[in-house]
Amino acid sequence: MEVTSETLAMKGLTLNCLGKKEEAYEFVRKGLRNDVKSHVCWHVYGLLQRSDKKYDEAIKCYRNALKLDKDNLQILRDLSLLQIQMRDLEGYRETRYQLLQLRPTQRASWIGYAIAYHLLKDYDMALKLLEEFRKTQQIPPNKIDYEYSELILYQNQVMREADLFQESLEHIETYEKQICDKLIVEEIKGEMLLKLGRLKEAGEVYKELIERNAENWYYYEGLEKALQPSTLEERLQIYEEVSKRHPRAVSPRRLPLNFVSGEKFRELMDKFLRVNFSKGCPPLFTTLKSLYYNPEKVSTIQELVTGYEASLKTCDLFSTCENGEKEPPTTLLWVRYFLAQHFDKLGQCSLALDYINAAIASTPTLIELFYLKAKIYKHVGNLKEAAKWMDEAQSLDTADRFINSKCAKYMLRANMVKDAEEMCSKFTREGTSAMENLNEMQCMWFQTECAAAYQRLGKYGDALKKCHEVERHFFEITDDQFDFHTYCMRKMTLRAYVDLLRLEDVLRKHAFYFKAARSAIEIYLKLHDNPLTNESKEQEVNSENLSAKELKKMLSKQRRAQKKAKLEEERKHAERERQQKNQKKKRDEEEEETSGPREELVPEKLERVENPLEEAIKFLIPLKNLIGDDIETHLLAFEIYFRKGKFLLMLQSVKRAFAINSNNPWLHECLIKFSKAVSDHSNLPEIVSKVLTQEMQKIFVNKNLESFNEEFLKHNATSIQHQLSGAKMMYFLDKSRQEKAIAVATRLDKNMRDKNVKTLTKVFEALLDGSFGSCHTQCEEYQAACHKLFPFTSAFMPATNEDDSSIASVNHTAINHDLLSNEI
Repeated sequence: MEVTSETLAMKGLTLNCLGKKEEAYEFVRKGLRNDVKSHVCWHVYGLLQRSDKKYDEAIKCYRNALKLDKDNLQILRDLSLLQIQMRDLEGYRETRYQLLQLRPTQRASWIGYAIAYHLLKDYDMALKLLEEFRKTQQIPPNKIDYEYSELILYQNQVMREADLFQESLEHIETYEKQICDKLIVEEIKGEMLLKLGRLKEAGEVYKELIERNAENWYYYEGLEKALQPSTLEERLQIYEEVSKRHPRAVSPRRLPLNFVSGEKFRELMDKFLRVNFSKGCPPLFTTLKSLYYNPEKVSTIQELVTGYEASLKTCDLFSTCENGEKEPPTTLLWVRYFLAQHFDKLGQCSLALDYINAAIASTPTLIELFYLKAKIYKHVGNLKEAAKWMDEAQSLDTADRFINSKCAKYMLRANMVKDAEEMCSKFTREGTSAMENLNEMQCMWFQTECAAAYQRLGKYGDALKKCHEVERHFFEITDDQFDFHTYCMRKMTLRAYVDLLRLEDVLRKHAFYFKAARSAIEIYLKLHDNPLTNESKEQEVNSENLSAKELKKMLSKQRRAQKKAKLEEERKHAERERQQKNQKKKRDEEEEETSGPREELVPEKLERVENPLEEAIKFLIPLKNLIGDDIETHLLAFEIYFRKGKFLLMLQSVKRAFAINSNNPWLHECLIKFSKAVSDHSNLPEIVSKVLTQEMQKIFVNKNLESFNEEFLKHNATSIQHQLSGAKMMYFLDKSRQEKAIAVATRLDKNMRDKNVKTLTKVFEALLDGSFGSCHTQCEEYQAACHKLFPFTSAFMPATNEDDSSIASVNHTAINHDLLSNEI
C-alpha cells in the first residue's frame, strides 16, 4: 500500500510530540518531497518550526500552506498567532480580516480585528469595529456582565488613547451602571473632566476618590489641578480639610512637607515626627527620604530630632520645657533608629553607628536595628561586616523570607556565594540544590548578584552561566505570551492583554536584564583582552619570579586547593546526577510541549568561547534597541567595536553617548582612545576617513589630544571621577608622565566634592589593575590616606596576611579579588 505524503507528515508530527526531533523533520521533509503542493505537509512543517521557536520559518510555511488552501481556518488562526507574537501587525490585520470574513459570528474574529487596528494606532477603525461588535451583545441595561464590562472599558481606553476626551466621558457616563470596576469609572471621569477644563466637577470627583482612599497621592495631584490654589495658604487648606476628615491618614500630613518651607515647615515637620515617633513607625525615614535633596529641610529635621533625643534621655518628653504625659521608652529607640538612618544618608557613618549601637544596647531583639547596622556597614564599604550583621538580623527570625533574601544578597555582595546559597536553601524546594531551584523559579535578583560576585572573584565561567540563565528567563517570558493571544480574546481581558503586549515589547529594559548584560559584556571584553590559557602555563610564568621557599609554599597551597576542588567537584557531580534523575521525568513532560532540551550551560566552555566579542554583541543588541537613553549602553558598545576595529560603529557609539552627557568621565576615555586609534590607522577607506575627520572636528574643535585632556581636567578640577579618567588618559598618551598622572588621580584635598567610598575604591582599583603601570609605593600611600578618611572600609585596611603581600608583588590584578575573598 502506498504511503501518502500527509501520512508521512502526520507521523513526523507525532514523533515531534515524542521528542524525536531528527526523525520528525525527516518524515515531514519526505512528505513534502512526495507532494510539495500539499497544504497539510506545509502546515505540519510550520508546526514543527513553531515548536522549535523558529517563528519566521513557521510563518513562511503557513503562507505556503495558505497559497494551497486559502480558506483553511486552522492555518489562518495559527498564522495570526505567530504574526502577533512577532509583531507583524500589518500581516496580523490581514489575517484577522480573513478570519472575520470566514467566521463573522465569532466574537474572537471581531475582537482580533479591532485589536489589530488599535495596535496600528488606527483608532477610528478600531472604535467602529468595537461599537459594531458591542451592538450585537444581548446584555440587558440593568445586568452586570464582567466580559461586557471589560469590553466597554477597553473601548474607553481606545478613546482616551485617541484623545477623544468628550466622547470618552460621555461613553463612561452612559454605560456606568454596566461596569463592574466602579473605582476606574471615577478615575476616568476625574481625568477626562480635567482634560476638558471642567474643573469644578473634576474637584468633586477627586474629593469623592479621596474619601474612598485618602492615601493615594495621585488623587491629591488631581484635586490640586482642579481647585487651582493661588497661594500657599489655599494649597495647605486643601490638605488640612482632608486631614480633619481622615485624622489617621498619613498622606494629607506628609504631602505639604514637599512644598512648604521655613517656619511653617518646622511646625508641620515637628507635628509629623512626634506622632510617628510616639506610635513607633519604622518606615518613617523612608517616608521623608525624598526631602533630603533640600539642605535647609535636612538641617531642620536634624535639629528637631537631635533635640528630641537629648530631651527624651533626660526627661522622657520631646522638649524639656513641656509638661505632659511622659513618652514610653520605645520613643527614644525609634528616635535613635531614625538618627542612624539620617546620618547614614548624609555619609556620616561613625555617628550613624553610634546611634544604632545605642539603640541595639537598649533593645537587642529588634530585627530592624541589626538590619540597619548591616546597611551602614554596606554603605561604608565593609561588606564582610555588613553580611555578618545581616546574618545576625535573620537569625532573630528564621521564618522571615524577606530578611533571609536580604541576608543572602549581602553575602553575595561580600562574595560569599556558598553561604548565600545555603541561606536561600532554607526556603527552596527540598531534594534539589538551591541554585537549581532559584533558577527554576526565575529568581533574578539572586542570579544577577551571583554573577557580579563570581565576576569579582574572577570565576568568569560561573558568572557567564548566571548571565545566560537570566537571558534565558527573558526569552522564556517573551515566549510565554504565546498562550495569551487566544486566552485573552476568549476571556475578554482586553486591557490587560494590550498592556501585556506593550510590556513584552520593552521587556529587556528591565534592570535585571541590564545588570546581567553589562556583567556579561564586561567579562567577554576581559576574556578578549586576556584569553584564558592552560593553568600549568600560568603557574610556570608565576613561579619564575618566586624564591625557592615561596615556590614551595605556593605549590603546597596549589596542591591543597586542587585536592579541595576535586572533592568539591565529585560532590557536585553526585548531586547533579541525583537532581537529573529527579527532574528527568518533569523535563521529559516539558519537552513534549516545548522545543526539547536546551544546551547545558557549562562554565568551562563559556569562559573559553572562540569569539567573545560576538557573544558580547548578542547581549548588547537589546540594550541598543531599548535602553538607548542610558550612556552606559553606548560606552559598552564602543568598547566592543573598539576591539573589533569598526570605526563607524565606534563613531556612532561616542556620538550617541556625547548627546546624552558630553562630560561623562568614561566617555572622555573613549573619545581619546578613539581619536588615537583613528590617527594611528592610516589605511582607512577615503570616505570613512572623511566622515571620521568631520565628526571628530565637532567634538575636539581643533585641539590636540593632550590639550583636550588638560582642558577636561581643568574643567572638572573638583571631581575625583573626572580627575581619575583624565589622569588615566594622561598616562595612556604619554607613559613618561606616570608620576604626574598618579598625583592627579590620588588628589584628596578638601575641594574634592565626591570624596566617597565608591569613588575612592575606583581610584584604588585603577592603581592596582595597571592603569598607571607599576606603582606599588603610591598604591600603599593612597590606601593609607583613604584608610584615615574611611577607617571602616575593608578595601583600605592595610593587608595583615604575609601571603597577600607576596601575591601582590607577583600579580597586581590578582590582589583586588584575592584580598577581598581571603578577608571574607
